[in-house]
Amino acid sequence: MTGADFIALRLTLALAASTVVILLLVGTPLAWWLAHTRSRWRTLVEATVALPLVLPPTVLGFYLLLLLGPHGPVGGVLVALGGAPLAFTFEGLVFGSVIYSLPFVVQPLQNGFAAVGRGPLEAAATLGAGRWDRFFTVAVPLAGRGFLTAVTLGFAHTVGEFGVVLMIGGNIPGETQVVSIAIYDHVEALDYAHAHALSALLLVLSFALLCAVYWANRRIQTFGP
Repeated sequence: MTGADFIALRLTLALAASTVVILLLVGTPLAWWLAHTRSRWRTLVEATVALPLVLPPTVLGFYLLLLLGPHGPVGGVLVALGGAPLAFTFEGLVFGSVIYSLPFVVQPLQNGFAAVGRGPLEAAATLGAGRWDRFFTVAVPLAGRGFLTAVTLGFAHTVGEFGVVLMIGGNIPGETQVVSIAIYDHVEALDYAHAHALSALLLVLSFALLCAVYWANRRIQTFGP
């Protein structure tokens, strides 16, 4: 692996970690609402959250590029305020990754909260627990498997992104060039040795993450949250 490959790997891990943290902050209340609401808007919100699962990454990346570009709704506002558009920046990659990986975090959390049911929360309420107390001391621990799955899938999915990050961030070494794009560069240059090294690294990392989540889920199922 070259020095540029290590920089791309560091950038990829930073992108995945940032994306997961933001998705947990945004996705947890959204998943809680989806798991308990009876609103007629639930189907529409669920379909919107799941859209990145079926939408081609290049299509999503193209519209995000228009959104974040200097003439887009978000990029244009930033330019008008004296800032810079988010397209072709690390921050833009984070924004796009949050959108692209949203269902991989929200859906496991939603399933985890739905599995908790209302019984434990109502029992805690009869004992005098407040709304936030019930959420953090009852719902979150009981939905631990959902949180574990959400973190793992969100992180792994972000690490493996290609189409969205290429459309939004381009291929700027040290700034927006993540591992998946570095692999493409190596293959395009017929440098299969370095492409194999990076690909094998991602393969091992992805396999290890999946093994860890399956093992932890069995431990939780056996011993409880």
